[in-house]
Amino acid sequence: MGADARRDRLIKLLEPVVAVEGLDLEGVTITPAGKRRLLRVIVDGDGGVSLDQLADVSKLASKALDESDVMGGGPYVLEVTSPGVDRPLTEPRHWRRARGRLVKADLRDGTTVEGRVLSALDAGVKLSVEGTTRLLAWDELAKGRVQVEFRRIDEAELELLDDDPEAPGDGPGLEDDEDDEHDAGGDGGKG
Repeated sequence: MGADARRDRLIKLLEPVVAVEGLDLEGVTITPAGKRRLLRVIVDGDGGVSLDQLADVSKLASKALDESDVMGGGPYVLEVTSPGVDRPLTEPRHWRRARGRLVKADLRDGTTVEGRVLSALDAGVKLSVEGTTRLLAWDELAKGRVQVEFRRIDEAELELLDDDPEAPGDGPGLEDDEDDEHDAGGDGGKG
């Protein structure tokens, strides 16, 4: 079986396993590691990935792989991990998960824009660039990369950067509204 065919079969096998934990399958790689092969399964979620989720996915993936012939008869090591900060931002969900982060965006016209992700919308990604808000349409973006920072800004600072909170695309199409769950009322805490 060719490498691409094996990768496609692995994705088809593992996507539903990862989805059980409410996560997305971001990548699958197989690399030689001595007499064995290393199968690396990369997963991510909107709220990040906990160690418990990684352990659960690892158990479920191991069981699915044991019941399948996709890895053949040779020995392999399974590693389930989350993507690193250097992962390219290529999908709308990657941009949504980078909310509040400083990014460098490569545009399809060959230019680069650096700014802070304010939100990911149906129309594109909204960045704070040099004190102004800029909406980059999805078809303008080639990819982006999160820039390493030693101090991340908090939600209040992020809101101050958004000089155009009513920009086109805000409202019902807003994809990063997970914070609304925390503002929906209630007693503010349990116990």
